[in-house]
This record gives sequence, C-alpha cells and structure tokens, in this order.
Amino acid sequence: MCHTRSVADRDRDTEGRARNARPRDGLGRPLPRGATGVPRQPEGITRTPEETLREAQQLLDEGKPFHAHEVFEDAWKSGPDTERQLWRGLAQLAVGITHAARGNRTGAVALLRRGADNIAPFADARPHGIEVAALCGWAAALAESVPHHDTPPDPAALAPRLRP
Repeated sequence: MCHTRSVADRDRDTEGRARNARPRDGLGRPLPRGATGVPRQPEGITRTPEETLREAQQLLDEGKPFHAHEVFEDAWKSGPDTERQLWRGLAQLAVGITHAARGNRTGAVALLRRGADNIAPFADARPHGIEVAALCGWAAALAESVPHHDTPPDPAALAPRLRP
C-alpha cells in the first residue's frame, strides 16, 4: 500500500511555499521526523556583509557547509545587485563542499567550478576583504582532488578562509 500525504499535511511557510520541517544533519540531509538534528539557519535574514562572512566562516569551520550556503543565499537574495554574483558564487562553493562531504564527486566538482567562475570577476576588488583569488585557487585544487578521494572528506577539513 502506498502512503501519500495530503496537501494539507505538507510543511508550508506563511506565504504557502513548501518547506521541509524535517530535522537535518550537519550536511543538510533530512533526518526522520522526531530525530534530533542540527539547528537550521533561519531563512530570509538580512545581515551586513561582515555578519554574513563571520557567520558563514564559523559554519564552514564547524563542518556545516550546507548551513553556510543558506547564509550566503540570504546575502545573494537581499544584497545589492552588484554583489549578487559574488554571494551566489560563495553559496555555490559551500554547496560544493557539501557535495564532496556527502560523496557526490560529480556534483562537488561542478559546484566548485561554477562557484569559482562566479566569484572570479571580483578578484581584483577584494570585496569586504574576501580573498577571491585565493578562494578561486582553493576551489580549483579541491575540484581537482575530489575525484581521487577514497572516502568522503571531513567538511571542516575542507573549509576555506574567506578572509585573512
């Protein structure tokens, strides 16, 4: 017998958009309902660039790249148009780490390269003190090494330094 949930049973936000309220692990994978997961980052938060970078770096250092991606995504959606590509690229780098740590080599390589391509135009400007050129080099090296990993790497060990 196939069990289906009705539309009324689906998790929805106040605007009616679908949201998955299941707990998640440190890499953003859904856990069974009722399990204890890692607290999710609140969505739709407007942070200063300094707050975004500080919070995202902490999450990366803690091995929570999926959660760091959510912080970058908020900056991407709420920041100035001139920086959307930067924040989107940083979010993609965090997702690349997430895929690497989950063992999805193909996804990791694709997102690391895409993220680096998106942030590369900002290399000379060093916006908000971000070491864009160093991040692009880090992403290229990681994208090259991921296919050779025998086991998924520890995401905290992959965390880049966003700023010196």
